[in-house]
Amino acid sequence: MDAGHDVSPLDTATKQFVAARPRLFGIAYRMLGSAVEAEDVCQETWVRWQNADRTNVVEPVAFLTTVATRLAINTAQSARVRREAYVGPWLPEPIDTGADPQVGAERTEAVEMAVLLLLEKLNPVERAAYVLREAFDYPYRELADILETSEANTRQLVSRARKHLATERRERVSRDEHQRLLKVFLTAAQTGDLKSLEQVLAADVVSYSDGGGVRGASRIPVVGLPHVSRYLVAFAPRFWPEADIRWVEANGRPAVLVRSGGNAVALLTVDVSAEGIDRIMWVMNPAKLAPYMASLDN
Repeated sequence: MDAGHDVSPLDTATKQFVAARPRLFGIAYRMLGSAVEAEDVCQETWVRWQNADRTNVVEPVAFLTTVATRLAINTAQSARVRREAYVGPWLPEPIDTGADPQVGAERTEAVEMAVLLLLEKLNPVERAAYVLREAFDYPYRELADILETSEANTRQLVSRARKHLATERRERVSRDEHQRLLKVFLTAAQTGDLKSLEQVLAADVVSYSDGGGVRGASRIPVVGLPHVSRYLVAFAPRFWPEADIRWVEANGRPAVLVRSGGNAVALLTVDVSAEGIDRIMWVMNPAKLAPYMASLDN
């Protein structure tokens, strides 16, 4: 190869970053529940990689993962403060995994909406440990290096996170059963069929509406089968007659995009166990629906 075609160090660094980027985004998104914040983490990781002394970096992916994880931990700490001031329930920003399967490419673990919602209750370091271990299968020794703690402590962090999720979430049903129950639920919700709703909802079902203060969404979660079913029946005549329904995929599960007048007004996702539908999640915040709508228009 003549000197005119030598690859510059920055070209090499760029290729290394581009190759690692899907993983970096996947880690940051699972840690933050926000595609926008995950993109910011990736961008800042790129800036730091450009400015780093790369001559001593033996494993670029390990270096980039460490930078992105620590940035995501810092972002999660500040995001927690912002979310305390959020109007109404906060739900993760959904991702169209049908259009962007790379988000769930390593393993689909820790990408579902309900899991991201439950992970919010963990502290950021516990969440990082869980995500890196469960979704990306990092060995505990590497985890300890990334999180700047002992191997024994990383095992405790992951164990605590697993216990938290096991306590908060029953075992899931198959994808086909999930879709079947969501279809039954959607028809019952559209028609205000109280009896059918009562048959598919779990006794302790919770309905969350994330409108971010912009839409007329419920400002508090609706809890328990009697309250949720009656709420949905009352909601039906105001919400569904003008609605156009499109089946989509969100965070690795079937979901329903509700449009009205050409605009996205809600993304409906559910969490389903053998007991029935445990969680109903209505993402109605326009900022969280905009990227979703854009991906459908492509």
